[in-house]
Amino acid sequence: MSMDVTLRLYNTLTREKSVFTPIDANNVRLYVCGPTVYDFAHIGNARPAIVFDVLFRLLRYVYGAEHVTYVRNITDVDDKINARAVRDFPGLPLNEAIREVTEKTARQYFSDVTALGCLEPTIQPRATENIAEMQTLIGALLQRQHAYAAAGEVLFDVGSMPDYGKLSGRNLDDNLAGARIAVDAHKKNPADFVLWKQSSADEPGWDSPWGRGRPGWHIECSAMSERYLGQVFDIHAGGLDLIFPHHENEIAQSRCAHGTHAMANVWMHNGFLQVEGQKMSKSLDNFITINELLATDKFGGRAWPGDVLRLAMLMTHYREPIDFSVARLEEAEKKLRDWQTIASTSQRAATTPPDASVIEALSDDLNFHRASVALDVIARKASRGTETAVDCLAATMTFFGFTLDSLLKADTTSVDTASVETAIADRLAAFQAKDFAKADQIRAGLLAQGILLKDAKNAAGERVTTWELKR
Repeated sequence: MSMDVTLRLYNTLTREKSVFTPIDANNVRLYVCGPTVYDFAHIGNARPAIVFDVLFRLLRYVYGAEHVTYVRNITDVDDKINARAVRDFPGLPLNEAIREVTEKTARQYFSDVTALGCLEPTIQPRATENIAEMQTLIGALLQRQHAYAAAGEVLFDVGSMPDYGKLSGRNLDDNLAGARIAVDAHKKNPADFVLWKQSSADEPGWDSPWGRGRPGWHIECSAMSERYLGQVFDIHAGGLDLIFPHHENEIAQSRCAHGTHAMANVWMHNGFLQVEGQKMSKSLDNFITINELLATDKFGGRAWPGDVLRLAMLMTHYREPIDFSVARLEEAEKKLRDWQTIASTSQRAATTPPDASVIEALSDDLNFHRASVALDVIARKASRGTETAVDCLAATMTFFGFTLDSLLKADTTSVDTASVETAIADRLAAFQAKDFAKADQIRAGLLAQGILLKDAKNAAGERVTTWELKR
């Protein structure tokens, strides 16, 4: 625990960066909107997972791991899930088909983000496990006259909240302009949104005071965050695309249901992601899942290690847009390999604290660019043989969620070690036979394969040859 660190975070709600002061330093609470598990998570979904994992790690460092609660939800009830279940499992009853879809995609998501170096959140609630909490919240909104029933739905009345739109900066009158009133004639206001909607016989549903139905998207996160973090908590985070309507509507529901001044005191949002300068889209054939990046050659003709993807995501400040490209991945891979080559020799990483200058950089609104520069400085010191710097580099990389030798192991496992050793033995025999041309030829052949030989003498004065991959 390091309470002497001052965190400054940018708050979307106030539009300024300010000192972070938790409600209770013994129970710092963070909520991040997780995936809707109707399909494998795409590379855009990886960015909030990685960015706010770094925030989680930093909060644990500052306040102590036992004093931080991180909740990241799983949305497993959604009309997209229903459609995918019908498409992929036409022979199964819908509830069973939905379970097949959500279990498969949730497992894949957990596997993917773990490969990206993310810690497991404290709690990962599922929407389907919190239906009662959603119904209680809807009941409170109806009782306080912030919601109403119409045409088989329960809707939130945005007109009942004087400062609705504060997070996004949207004026309610702007939402009215051009609205298709005729389509939503049962609404008091075109901006009113669904809290509960009826389910047909072939749709998933739960019994409720308003008939058999299912929740709207926004009420899910309000209910889950309240259950596990309380009516008002410290930080709510997610992608920039969630500011409106999702986070705006979460705030409306939670505040109006309880009469509180806030839902969360700090709102953090990561920027958008493009792929090779274009918006990610299936029509452009640049829609890439995390799993495809990790396990296939769809992007750049090869699979990419999770460590490399993690570093590539962090090389741009989290609030800025990011252009995800092969060149960016290659740059990240080179930098990471340089760090690992040095850090992998550390013997005391587990007992060494992360570098103070790196922590200071991160404490300034997760400024990983500054942190990365500091890591490069440490790496240069360590490359000159400073054992303390080696341990510091290794400890700081571990703090960030990077492994110390993943690329190095991958490099060596891709080499036919037996054939290299045979070639070295042949070269030694050539030296002994004074066939220096053959020895040079063997050395050149290995070098062409990226194998660098190093000759030395042992205590008995005999030639000893070792090898490594050329950097």
